[in-house]
Amino acid sequence: MAQPPILPGPAPSSPAARMPAPPPAATDPPDRSDLPLDRLVNAALARITAGISPLALPAAYLDWGMHLALSPGKQLELVRKAQRKMTRFALYAAGCAAQGGQGSTCIEPLAQDRRFSDPAWQQPPFNLIHQAFLLTQQWWHNATTHVRGVSPHHEAVVEFTTRQILDIFAPSNFLATNPVALQRTMAEHGMNLVRGFGNVIEDWQRNLLGRPPAGAEKFRVGEALATTPGKVVLRNRLIELIQYAPATDTVQAKPILIVPAWIMKYYILDLSARNSLVRYLVERGHTVFIISWKNPDYGDRDLGFDDYRRLGVMAALDAVSAICGGQKVHAAGYCLGGTLLSVAAAAMARDGDDRLASLTLLAGQTDFSEAGELTLFIDENQVTFLEDMMWEQGFLDTRQMAGAFQILRSNDLIWSRMMQDYIAGERAPMIDLMAWNADQTRMPYRMHSEYLRRLFLDNDLAEGRFRVDGQPVALTDLRMPVFAVGTEWDHVAPWHSVFKIIRLTDTDVTFLLTSGGHNAGIVSEPGHDRRHFRIAHHREHDPYIDPDRWLEQQPQQAGSWWPAWTEWLEKIGGDRIVPPPMGNAAAGYPPLADAPGSYVREPNPYRP
Repeated sequence: MAQPPILPGPAPSSPAARMPAPPPAATDPPDRSDLPLDRLVNAALARITAGISPLALPAAYLDWGMHLALSPGKQLELVRKAQRKMTRFALYAAGCAAQGGQGSTCIEPLAQDRRFSDPAWQQPPFNLIHQAFLLTQQWWHNATTHVRGVSPHHEAVVEFTTRQILDIFAPSNFLATNPVALQRTMAEHGMNLVRGFGNVIEDWQRNLLGRPPAGAEKFRVGEALATTPGKVVLRNRLIELIQYAPATDTVQAKPILIVPAWIMKYYILDLSARNSLVRYLVERGHTVFIISWKNPDYGDRDLGFDDYRRLGVMAALDAVSAICGGQKVHAAGYCLGGTLLSVAAAAMARDGDDRLASLTLLAGQTDFSEAGELTLFIDENQVTFLEDMMWEQGFLDTRQMAGAFQILRSNDLIWSRMMQDYIAGERAPMIDLMAWNADQTRMPYRMHSEYLRRLFLDNDLAEGRFRVDGQPVALTDLRMPVFAVGTEWDHVAPWHSVFKIIRLTDTDVTFLLTSGGHNAGIVSEPGHDRRHFRIAHHREHDPYIDPDRWLEQQPQQAGSWWPAWTEWLEKIGGDRIVPPPMGNAAAGYPPLADAPGSYVREPNPYRP
């Protein structure tokens, strides 16, 4: 595809081109538009480094290393810790020898670390191997943390990166040091390795051709996924708005508008029939609308955060109001869709627009000061590097974004999967959530840059600096009831961060903490095994309590959180009425196509 010229402007022969540009005002932000060479060099580097700035890691390690070199007390402490760990290991080894190969372990893995849970790891010499690794990993954690003078961000980067490097060399990742893999290989006379090699070749071919992972072909959108009946009732350059057909004779008067994140396909909330949140709401008697975002390409590079607010949330809200006869709307946002919805709701409250009956945030953050390990990839150096990379291609590519999320859970998403697929020679069964996760999206250059800087880097929304239509918005203006959902093992939107909505608003907030992670915790249908949640209502004038004390005080309830949310909606939902029509042609919203629409099916032409 031919790209537009890098430096649009007046022709060199024009008078404007010959006149020197005036110097920028002292208060103007730096203009990098006249430095294409810098951006091209950084963009070329980004292809080699997978979008990670080559200066970010050296700067962090230099900060840590120099402060450690000037900290003799910390050095002595590390020497003593190393001596104690070697002594513990020697005693453990001696105990194992005295007891015929087994002894009491000298270190236990973390609760979430399942790499060494198989009993085979307790047999010699693998018990010694994995205990030595865990002791080494613990020592490096001590070495990379609590070094006086190191900036908190650099400390977190060094600790995280060192842990990732150590995890690469974990004994569970190699055939020769993994007793479970060795037992399987011996039992199958090596046929597992033959199958694993076939899986390597297949995955390589699929990646080269841009095809989905093995097994995803069974989960086609509109056939096995996203099958709840409905109609597209609005289409603009950024969204399709889907209205779902009623499943009951009467419905709650107030409709629900769901705003997913633009970094994901919307149908995570309408997966298979058994675990579709949309279907569950419709069958409970709710009129449901959902936004399906367009997958942007180079031509959408200049779409910004406010475009997503106007063409997304506000355009959808106008349509819902017109179709449902002016009823107030329950608005729900998932992940960054919740952040976008919060901005829109705050601007509406500021401007006297009272069309929202309630606001629900599903793993949606409004304060990014403690946004988890994802912020390790976000500082001035890294954001500038990403901006230069996106400036050239016009968007953030799906693979570049997916890589960052995989690194956050490398043991589960990378190393254990490689051992399962390539050493054990067995594919994990493809499920609907995995197929959805492989159906990735891009993000336009301007939008991604704006939300990284204004939200993650500068935290403008929480600190009252985020501007809409030239004026700042404040979450304290919200007066509708709020329902916020956090998930216990969320690596993208940690629940402690989601919990901050209680402190940032002056309204009633119901906070619910559910088991699971960022995706599986939200897709938590009734009947799902081992699910539980905690819930409490915080009224406007109640004293604030911190999240850890909140956790201690709230009893755990078994089951899905979905019924608790729908009961909350129905308490403020008003009367039941005859279902509204599908669309409203007279108001300019005729049914255009069957759900799931066309935007969600658009192929990704930028795959290799």
